[in-house]
Amino acid sequence: MRALIGFGRTVADLAVTEAFYRDGLGFARIAPPEPLPPAQAEAMGLGDRRATQLRMRLGAQTVTFLTVDPPGAPYPADPAATDPFFQHLAIPVRDMAAAMAQLAPLSPIPISRGGPQRLPESTGGVTAYKFRDPDGHPLELIVFPGGPPADRWREAPGLFLGIDHSAITVTDLEATLAFLTGPLGLTLAERGLNQGPEQARLDGLDDPQVDVLALEPSEPVPHVELLHYRVPATERRLVFGPADRAATRYVFGATDLDRLFATDRPESPRLRISADRTAAYCSGPGGHGFLFLRN
Repeated sequence: MRALIGFGRTVADLAVTEAFYRDGLGFARIAPPEPLPPAQAEAMGLGDRRATQLRMRLGAQTVTFLTVDPPGAPYPADPAATDPFFQHLAIPVRDMAAAMAQLAPLSPIPISRGGPQRLPESTGGVTAYKFRDPDGHPLELIVFPGGPPADRWREAPGLFLGIDHSAITVTDLEATLAFLTGPLGLTLAERGLNQGPEQARLDGLDDPQVDVLALEPSEPVPHVELLHYRVPATERRLVFGPADRAATRYVFGATDLDRLFATDRPESPRLRISADRTAAYCSGPGGHGFLFLRN
């Protein structure tokens, strides 16, 4: 049994991060900053560094922000939506104008050009806006026009409703799809091709063509999305570890960590498990991090 239970991001300053997510996006801390549990540090290869975490929530979803001393590599300069280390958190909001007004004093770094964009009905008809937090990690505000996605958030309180999904940019779509639907057991729920001027403004790119795949765990919220840019192609092939500022993580709960990757298929990367068998970590085919905690 595997369930998507949260997300992780490596950041430079927990106080700066907390202020941004609390004041701009409505997050609340779960606990004060605390040492990363030893089993997780061991699994993530951080046993020789001081790692401190801040756990925050938005609605029912949790994000764990991590600082590491000594720090790893800085966030790469001039990041783009096509970079293979891209991973955004998509936050549904009740009112886009009100959400943008609350966020504005925090001076988010824009990704989208020209403010929020309404995508064509053929690609979902959502209104969305992409931007970056103080470290460079991407985020997305989104308003669903109706249907099951809107129904999932209808009863959620507040302006910022929770985390609907986290999307990663991938260069090898089939390998990542095999990894997520095989060892991790996610189900391909939807697949489409987004393009056109609205998508270009949303992504801050010229004439993109992007495959968008939605994959669902046992519960549809939160879920995983894959972004595969046919055009433009990225030339970046950077590798990150959990200490590096560009590092992000999906956090899954699992009942048996030793059986996560029972076969030696190419799409099943090497898994590092803590000595007490309560935490495990690996990188997916595109380098994105996956942390597994025994439940």
